[in-house]
Amino acid sequence: MKSANPHTELNRDIIISEMNRLGAAHKAFLFVIDYRAEKGFVIPEDELNASEVRFSMHENKISPASLQTLVWKTFPVSPEAYAESFRFVQSEIRRGNSFLVNLTKPTRLETNLSLEAIYEQSNAAYKLWMKDRFIVLSPECFVRIENGCISSFPMKGTIDATIPDAENIILNDSKEKAEHATIVDLIRNDLSMVADRVEVKRYRYIDRLKTNKGDLLQVSSEISGILADDYHQRLGDIIFRLLPAGSICGAPKPKTLEIIEKAEGYDREYYTGIFGFFDGENLDSAVMIRFVEQQPDGLVFKSGGGITSQSDCESEYNELLRKVYVPLY
Repeated sequence: MKSANPHTELNRDIIISEMNRLGAAHKAFLFVIDYRAEKGFVIPEDELNASEVRFSMHENKISPASLQTLVWKTFPVSPEAYAESFRFVQSEIRRGNSFLVNLTKPTRLETNLSLEAIYEQSNAAYKLWMKDRFIVLSPECFVRIENGCISSFPMKGTIDATIPDAENIILNDSKEKAEHATIVDLIRNDLSMVADRVEVKRYRYIDRLKTNKGDLLQVSSEISGILADDYHQRLGDIIFRLLPAGSICGAPKPKTLEIIEKAEGYDREYYTGIFGFFDGENLDSAVMIRFVEQQPDGLVFKSGGGITSQSDCESEYNELLRKVYVPLY
């Protein structure tokens, strides 16, 4: 587990400069970047402090004795409010302005546990707690850099694991196939901007995710490429060239971002941004989904899913609701 001091938010240019500087010096650091890739934090490892920020990557160590029973009440947007945004998105798709739009909404939340307690008790590949701000309990890698190889693992396609024959249903659904193919193509193009020899290593494999509401099946792919030898000196430039993450906006990116702005009616802030850690040699990072935010009037869980021309409004609304979970089990 790692942790960090609270620092003043930095702007995009300073974040890029700091990531490049620390990367060139092979100095370990945490970075947190918002959805718009306009602000965030870069914190060297030697400034870490557990009282304000904690994060972990693939290091779930939870004592059964510390587990508390979770009370979880959700108050999502109404089906009618969601449908209004959904219709707008599909009208933009029919006009040819996008092929895929990731539509998200906030869900008001009541729980008996603090964000810190939920963070400590959750099992997730990527976890982040920022005091008085938010927690992230993400299953999705953004990019991983190991020995000069950069890889991305986009997730698109979710189904309740208890549904009979769920794996075959999700893998053979035409809408899900089209959505996943679009994102894989987008990520492959994105990686080609920063790497050579980009290829799809694995296509549409299944991950099982455990949650407080039951198991889900999630469809992922793996795409990899080779970075130039001087990549340590350009970590900030590389990461920001890839933002925002394709899996949480859509394609093509510029116009789709405009559609999202008009359709959602709220500010994502750090939700669907990224966070990561550079250990001096290699880098791992996550898309900030499964996200609970502390707001002045209470907690908000932000979630959503990809909309295509084949999407069904009721199904997409139900997917948004299914994703309002924390991985406590």
